Amino acid sequence: MILTTAPDMTGTYLNYLWIALGIIAVFCALIWLGWRNRKRRQRDLEAPVEVPAQLIESEPEIAAEGMVIGTVKGEHYLDRVAVHELGLRTVGRVEVHWAEASADQPPPPHGIAIFRSGARNWFIPAQQLQYAGTDHGIVGKFVEKDGTIIIGWTLGETQVATGFRPRHAAEGKSLLQALSSRTPHTPPSTQPNTEPNSPPSEAETDSPSAQSPHL
Repeated sequence: MILTTAPDMTGTYLNYLWIALGIIAVFCALIWLGWRNRKRRQRDLEAPVEVPAQLIESEPEIAAEGMVIGTVKGEHYLDRVAVHELGLRTVGRVEVHWAEASADQPPPPHGIAIFRSGARNWFIPAQQLQYAGTDHGIVGKFVEKDGTIIIGWTLGETQVATGFRPRHAAEGKSLLQALSSRTPHTPPSTQPNTEPNSPPSEAETDSPSAQSPHL
């Protein structure tokens, strides 16, 4: 009877393991270098406004909890803003502050406060707000149609957009309505193509939020 012994493949498997780890390390290094270079290119972008202390303890008009996906440049949803932690995806809360002045206190700042877990909070003053609408999402998270609220605003002289995925549908609808009523422009993705005097099409008469069960 002839006994055969299987060859010891431990060394071969270890070589494969080291090769795989090396590829992962190179991939991570490339990601880090790309992020660092992006931050270097964006170093001239102004820092966002800090949340005024007056608003931290005040009651917002509308608030919604969910995921702050991040901020991108203008309508380029794949061009993430890396500086000032604006591109980080975190759990957070968006608050609309538009309270009227009281008799014995000065008027509070009007705008949008964005609070994030483990990352920098910031405030979008009313004069910096541009538009509010819905879309699939931005770089970092893409979901169903109209499942993400897009807030367009200006950071210094740069047009940017922040994506927010509300946790609860009712809060998302209320937030979108409040934002839309206080922004001067129509979202770029929903601007009508009809002439000023022509009747709207069926697609334009449908509410964008009604197309998504999340909003």
